[in-house]
Amino acid sequence: MSSSVEHAGINHPTEGGGLLSTLSVDGLSDCVSPSETILPSDGARSRPGTHNHAKSLKIGAGIWNDIRSRVPYYASDWTDAWNYRVVPATTLIFFANVLPGIAFSLDLIETTGRYGVAEVLLSSAMAAGVFSTFGGQPLCILGVTGPITVLNKTIYEILRKIPDAPDYLQFMGWVYLWGAIFHWVSAVLNWCNFLRYVTLFSCDTFGFYVSWVYLQYGVQVITRQFPVSRSGPGEEGALVGIICALLMVVAGFSLQALSRSFYFHRQVRRFFADYGMPIALVASSGVAYWGRFNSAYPTTLPVGGAFNAAGGRPWLVEFWLLDGKWVGMALPFGLALWILFFFDHNVSSLMAQGSEFPLRKPPSFHYDFFLLGITTCIAGLLGLPAPNGLIPQAPIHTASLVVWGQPTNNKRDEENDGEVQKSREGDDSYRSSEMPVSVVEQRVSNLLQGGLCLVLLTGPFLHVLSLIPRGVLAGLFWYMGLDALNCNGITMKICYLIRDSATVLPNDPFKRVRRSRIWLFVVIQLFAFGATMAITQTVAAVGFPIIISLLIPLRKTIIPRLPFTEEELAILDGPAASPFTMESVGGTL
Repeated sequence: MSSSVEHAGINHPTEGGGLLSTLSVDGLSDCVSPSETILPSDGARSRPGTHNHAKSLKIGAGIWNDIRSRVPYYASDWTDAWNYRVVPATTLIFFANVLPGIAFSLDLIETTGRYGVAEVLLSSAMAAGVFSTFGGQPLCILGVTGPITVLNKTIYEILRKIPDAPDYLQFMGWVYLWGAIFHWVSAVLNWCNFLRYVTLFSCDTFGFYVSWVYLQYGVQVITRQFPVSRSGPGEEGALVGIICALLMVVAGFSLQALSRSFYFHRQVRRFFADYGMPIALVASSGVAYWGRFNSAYPTTLPVGGAFNAAGGRPWLVEFWLLDGKWVGMALPFGLALWILFFFDHNVSSLMAQGSEFPLRKPPSFHYDFFLLGITTCIAGLLGLPAPNGLIPQAPIHTASLVVWGQPTNNKRDEENDGEVQKSREGDDSYRSSEMPVSVVEQRVSNLLQGGLCLVLLTGPFLHVLSLIPRGVLAGLFWYMGLDALNCNGITMKICYLIRDSATVLPNDPFKRVRRSRIWLFVVIQLFAFGATMAITQTVAAVGFPIIISLLIPLRKTIIPRLPFTEEELAILDGPAASPFTMESVGGTL
């Protein structure tokens, strides 16, 4: 099944499915990719205060304009939450945020001994509380990501080799403070305007990298459960972990497929779309305690005491007591942190406000990045892994809040007023043509999932958390990684190249691009992905944010000089978000 994608003035059919696709009313739509453009109503594109912010180069102009644009909608951000879509969105994003964050941090927890599950949960709760209450774009979900755990672990490995190494958390406190200062300076100087150079080339490549990081961490979670010696104690538990992981993947995709099928009543399919992943997670966790599996004692999550920091340390990190020489040495690491968050968080925010979502409220990049500096500083004070925007959780959150329905006319153009007719039960052809008509843009789902993180820090729920087998987390990694790959632009291009040409639609825009040019474009993206993945496997992993940031100049300066025509680049690439969203940073170039 294919969907028409309006991309650079081209109807671009895409195919495939994914977690984003299951979040429709009945899951009958195809994968929602960042290249799809669903134009909001005229009112959405002409909201007051959403003028071209980049026209002014005054210091702090971007922050001021973001605040001025969002303030009129602050009250409605709370009242608009009176909608059922908030319930499944909260449930989905809670599981999709917390458990991968904990699993990402397992390596950091076991390697350093300075972080624990409590730190990860508190970091997610703190970020959710700050951004849902004070943030300009509350749809963007923040939490502990794989890249920040790689950075933190690499810094620990470097310090461990120094004879008179400083206290790790005190050093990280200064790293985070330097990073926060860079955040504040760049936000005040309107540097987020550089986001106008970010296209799908960068988003797809970085998303491809994140997807493979999910798959890699899933394998690591499994392999580290096996004992050092073969047939040693714990081998049976590791095998049960593999079974749980595979069950999580199979159950998750099976429920996803049911939500897109024509089986069962549409409300049942909608239930599978909204709660399929949490159901699969709970069911696969329960299998570990069924029959002989329980006697194998599969490895579960390590948890500490309620609201207790790792090792019983005080929550406040006195990083100001660090010797002056280490303060200076922390600066380049803070710069690396800023580079990572500048790209990672802003791309997450872009994807959460992608052109496939009919958003009606203004974006906020400069102000939110300033706010991210505050949460980074708080993380350093409390000894937490620094939170930032999550991929793919941020766009998944927005997709779970999409309201699907029938437009009053068949034209999907700028004159579409977005009015919706009620879906008619039993008319499958009618439902299959449903499209996104609005998004429940509100702050409550983000706030609630952060509050649930605090609930998990209480004794009874920490015990429940400790019952989740690590194999289930590995399966969750594989599920989310494979699902994200399924909707990635690189994957779609590769699928087109290996597809039987007889099955390609006559109006497929890729047919207007020479196959050699598609291969060239994909190879460049794969090379950038490979370089990023390779450097993270070495001691030079602290510099991988620089490799990621080079994607932007690569696309703007080198690729246009290669033998592509303008039409071919327009088909292969495109803006990361709609013009409505990009107004905050001066539009796309």
